[in-house]
Amino acid sequence: MLIKDKHFRPFLDHHQIAQQVARLGSQLNQDYAGKNPLFVAVLNGAFMFAADLMRHITIPSEITFVKFTSYHNLLSTGTVDQIIGFQTDLRDRHVVLVEDIVDTGITMTEILHEIRTFQPASVEICALLLKAEALQREVAVKYVGFEIENKFVVGYGLDYDGHGRNLPGLVILEEETQF
Repeated sequence: MLIKDKHFRPFLDHHQIAQQVARLGSQLNQDYAGKNPLFVAVLNGAFMFAADLMRHITIPSEITFVKFTSYHNLLSTGTVDQIIGFQTDLRDRHVVLVEDIVDTGITMTEILHEIRTFQPASVEICALLLKAEALQREVAVKYVGFEIENKFVVGYGLDYDGHGRNLPGLVILEEETQF
């Protein structure tokens, strides 16, 4: 499959993703029963994952959105820019960060630092994908859909230079480039 100027091959289909999202939703319902968690979805990549995850959340809860960016084309820039910040009171709330992918951990470290200044009751991360071998900063991701190799993936909200977010599943870059 050609996306922009790169070739990708199938990686995870929508059914595999849906099973993991349902499992994560069930686990979050159990862990946050009676706590009215605030789900904080990180835009743009997590929008599909967050929408599907919230369909499985049956406990009282709320959702809000933030936007941070650290990628340009295929590579992390190493710096994190806050585009849309926290506009909901986080003090004494149980916060669940909903992220599409945790790879270097740089963005997530910055988001966690920002959240902690608001003194939440607790903060956990729920990520569809985790690239553990790519982590450059120590980040504890409690809820993980899939742990994957350090390969570039697109689809289900994740993009390559703005393209491919609309794919129902995930595709992986065919080239042997490592990130």
